[in-house]
Amino acid sequence: MSLAPDEVRRIAHLARLALAADAVEAYAHDLSSILDFVEQLEAAPTEGVEPMAHPQDATQRLRPDAVTEPDARERFQAIAPAVEAGLYLVPKVIE
Repeated sequence: MSLAPDEVRRIAHLARLALAADAVEAYAHDLSSILDFVEQLEAAPTEGVEPMAHPQDATQRLRPDAVTEPDARERFQAIAPAVEAGLYLVPKVIE
């Protein structure tokens, strides 16, 4: 599948991307190459292949779910300009 420069400009417009006029041809070529590669991947025979989460038989290192930082909420709120009921009060931004 190949993309024409007009299609690249349209995609860029929809994505709100500014493209230099002299770069459109290069983007069309690069995007077309990506789409060709995706077509190759879709054509690969995958029947009987079990889905897997990772290509290697690796396990995730886990750490204990334990609190390691002390609770400094009161110390931080003591220097805040305004606090009420444990919440920071800030000026209204939107009228």
